[in-house]
Amino acid sequence: MAPLEVIQGDITTLTVDVIVNAANSSLAGGGGVDGAIHAAAGPTVLEECRGIIDQEGSCATGSSVVTSAGKLPAKWIVHTVGPIWERHGPADSATLLTNCYTSSLDAASYVGATSIAFSAISTGVYGFPKELAAPIAVSTVATWLQENLGDTTLQDVTLVCFDDDNFRVIRQAVNDLKHRT
Repeated sequence: MAPLEVIQGDITTLTVDVIVNAANSSLAGGGGVDGAIHAAAGPTVLEECRGIIDQEGSCATGSSVVTSAGKLPAKWIVHTVGPIWERHGPADSATLLTNCYTSSLDAASYVGATSIAFSAISTGVYGFPKELAAPIAVSTVATWLQENLGDTTLQDVTLVCFDDDNFRVIRQAVNDLKHRT
């Protein structure tokens, strides 16, 4: 299985093949990590996002699309639309969040990426409780890597936390997973 690392920092500065953006359904940028990624990437990424929306329409919650990374040190951005906690019940939110991580990994593998860095999807303005999101993120990534062992180019997976709370709960979820296996 690919190494799973947890770090605290700014995802826009990482030199990886893919960074995962917690996007909105219109791929138009916004606040939080989405706005930071669009600002750092420059206008070409927004133009690509508009092209995707023009061709395919709004992105469904749980789905992912790929663009170039513009001015970022990454090669690609996978934009995934996380669930808004208040719009879905806990079970549906968990399923949709799982779909975000799975579809992002599928997209990164499809483009031949060897490294991927995830932001903490839906735990900011979308209100998904961090303590519930962390084990979903970690277990989904670990399961996907195990199920795709030998069939994927991915070698390194990083979960990037901007704030102390996400870092603490993600690191704990990784430690809990290690103790179960």
